[in-house]
Amino acid sequence: MAVSDRLHVSSVRAMMHERGYDAIVIRNNPDIRWLTGVTRVLDDEVAHTVLVTQDELLLHTDSRYFNAFVTKLGEKSAWTVDMDPVGHERWAAEQIAKRSCHVVAIEDTLTVGFLEGLEHAISQASAACLLPRLHGDITEMRAVKDDDEVARMRAAQATTDDAYDFMCTSIRPGKTELQLRAELDNYMLSHGADSLAFDTIVASGPNTANPHAQPSGRVVEKGDFVLMDFGAGLNDYKSDMTRTVVVGEPNQGQRDLYDLVRRVNEACEAYLKPGVVGHEAHELAVKMITDAGFGDYFKHGLGHGVGVEIHEQPRLSRLDGHTLVPGNVVTVEPGVYLPGLGGVRLEDFGVITETGYDVFTQSSHELRVVGR
Repeated sequence: MAVSDRLHVSSVRAMMHERGYDAIVIRNNPDIRWLTGVTRVLDDEVAHTVLVTQDELLLHTDSRYFNAFVTKLGEKSAWTVDMDPVGHERWAAEQIAKRSCHVVAIEDTLTVGFLEGLEHAISQASAACLLPRLHGDITEMRAVKDDDEVARMRAAQATTDDAYDFMCTSIRPGKTELQLRAELDNYMLSHGADSLAFDTIVASGPNTANPHAQPSGRVVEKGDFVLMDFGAGLNDYKSDMTRTVVVGEPNQGQRDLYDLVRRVNEACEAYLKPGVVGHEAHELAVKMITDAGFGDYFKHGLGHGVGVEIHEQPRLSRLDGHTLVPGNVVTVEPGVYLPGLGGVRLEDFGVITETGYDVFTQSSHELRVVGR
C-alpha cells in the first residue's frame, strides 16, 4: 500500500481500538476505495465486503473484479482478496466467527436487508457478537485529505480549467445545450480525465434559473447566460467548478447580477479558514445576497466537500455544524436564480490550510463574453 493508504488503515484501526471494536464491516464503495487505495476498479455495483481487524485486511468480491483488485493491490499487499462463491452476509459471518469477534461495527450505509442477513448468518455460524453502528466515522476521516489526495484533485482541476477555456471558444448561438455538454465532456475525457466527476450541467437562457438543470435541446441565443457545472475525474478523485458566461454583450442587469455573485464568492473564500463552522460561511453568503435584495433566490448550500465522492463532508450549509480544519476540501458556489429570466453561479473548490483557503480552480472570475 502507498503511504497515504497505510495511514488511512492506521486511522481506522486507532478508532477501532478507542471504541473497543474487534472488527468493522464495510460495503460502501467510496470507503473501500479510500481504505484500499485501488484506482479505477470500483463502480456503482455494491459487490464487495471488507472486514478490518487489528491484524488483518480482508476483501470479498466476485470474478468481475477479483483480478483487478489483485493486480492493483500488488503481490506485497497487506490485503487478502477472495471470491469465494458465497453471499456477502455469509462470508462476513464466517470471518467473524472464525476470529471470535465479539464487537463488530457496521456502517450506517448498509441496507436493512444486508443487516438482517448478517444477523441471521452470524446465528447460523453459532457465533454471537454486538453490531454497533459506525455513525459516519469513516466519512468523517475521509473529510481530511492528505497531500496525495490534494494532488489528485489539483490535477483533475487542471483539466477542468482547460475545458472551460475550450468551451469559451466553442459556445455560440445556434448550438443546443446537449451539443455543448457533449463537447465539454469529450474535451475532458480526451485531455487527461479518466472519468467525469458527475453528470455535466449545461443550461442556457431561462434554464439557468434552475440550479440543477438538465441539458436540453434548447438552442443558445444571443444575449443568453450559459451556465456550466462540470468536473473531471482522475484516479477516482473529483473536481468541481461552475462558470456562467454570456453570449454576446451583457446588458446592465446581467452585469450587476454577475458582479453580486462574484463578490459573494470572493468574500466567502476569503472568510474560510480553520475554526470557521460550515453554517457560518453559508450565512455570510445569505446575508450578502439578502442585503442586495435577492435573498429569495438563493436556496441551496454554499458548498460541500469533494473527494472520491462529489458530495462529501464537510458541508457549508444552513444546518452544518462542522468546524473546518486543515485538509478539508470544499467548494464555494453561491448563486442567484431568477425564475423566467436566468441565473448565475460561480464555483471554485480548494483546500483549507493552516491560514486560509487554497483554491485549486485557476479560471478567472471575470465575466466571459462568448460567441460574438
